[in-house]
Amino acid sequence: MPSFSWKGRDRSGQTLEGVLLADSKDAAVATLKRQQIQVSAVKEKGKEIAFLPQLPLRISTKRVAIFTRQFSVMLDAGLPLVQCLEILGEQQEHKKFAQIIDRVRADVESGTSLAEAMKKQPAAFDNLFCNMVAAGEAGGILDIILQRLSTYLEKTVKLRGQVKSAMIYPATVITIAVGVVWIILWKVIPVFAQLFAGLGGQLPLLTRTVVSASEFVAAYSWAIALVIIAVIMGTRAYHRTHRGKRIIDGFLLKVPVLGMLIQKIAVARFCRTLSTLISSGVPILDGLEITAKTAGNAIIEDAVMAVRKSVEEGKTLSGPLKDTKVFPAMVVQMIHVGEQTGALDQMLSKIAEFYEEEVDTAVAGLVKLLEPIMIVILGTIIGTIVAAMYLPLYTILGSIG
Repeated sequence: MPSFSWKGRDRSGQTLEGVLLADSKDAAVATLKRQQIQVSAVKEKGKEIAFLPQLPLRISTKRVAIFTRQFSVMLDAGLPLVQCLEILGEQQEHKKFAQIIDRVRADVESGTSLAEAMKKQPAAFDNLFCNMVAAGEAGGILDIILQRLSTYLEKTVKLRGQVKSAMIYPATVITIAVGVVWIILWKVIPVFAQLFAGLGGQLPLLTRTVVSASEFVAAYSWAIALVIIAVIMGTRAYHRTHRGKRIIDGFLLKVPVLGMLIQKIAVARFCRTLSTLISSGVPILDGLEITAKTAGNAIIEDAVMAVRKSVEEGKTLSGPLKDTKVFPAMVVQMIHVGEQTGALDQMLSKIAEFYEEEVDTAVAGLVKLLEPIMIVILGTIIGTIVAAMYLPLYTILGSIG
């Protein structure tokens, strides 16, 4: 479909210009007239907008949340849809996201619905976003839906931020500690080894072990690095497979402390997502399918899809949830109450709020638990290396005495 650059005036006499996708020049003029624009010039521009390649870059959830909040405020203020998109595209600092918004605006100008236009841009707008926008357009409450979407995305960003910020400290400490131990084994221990070799005599077992480890690190550092990289890449590749993803995710759920945290995060995400979809008018079957894909864990995803199948057969939501044995009993009971009272979306929202607070508490507890464990492990490693280096000195001093 060709694109046409145009100029014209609106009803107030203000000069406007833009780019429009249309089958022909006459079709472009007709579209502009329907928008109550008095056309002064229309010129075929080419097909660059229609055939721009899909962007591989994934737009961050935080950036989409800010866009959604601004979009909802503009619509609530009474600005036309196309004008909102035009303003948001112009003020967007992220170039790729600005291109995406411009494509959505061009599609909407050509007569496509907002939801369908956003579906063409999966780098920024996922199925959940597009389905909620479609429900908002169908019900004439797009501004309200965008407000709910922005709230949902902001809470999602906050939840991820809590987990990431909590993991920064232990990850940094472990990385620095591994680097220090590596340097000691690679550069420091060989100096002591030469000293001990010059003194002669039989070294203690602990010293010989540390010196051997140092020699291995010095000789095969490149091989160790390659093995670590291969293990990481192999694990990630295996996790992308259907079987591998379920084995690894199932193992993570069984890890003490960490498994409980992953479960709480998944429950909070499930309840928040499903609550937002149901309150926005998305059918529960579609909502469960979308929620399953956002679970973040293959085991929980399979459980939600099994629940969806049972609901499709006419069963309630709480019964199949209980059968999966993945969701806590309290969650199942509260969902059952929500179904009985006809306030399922509100009950899911309350569960989500509760578990988001639980995640915050669990993350703080995990960090406090990791601190003494890291201190003990690092102290043991450093202490062993120091003891191994000083044992021969004590032996020599004893001999002299």
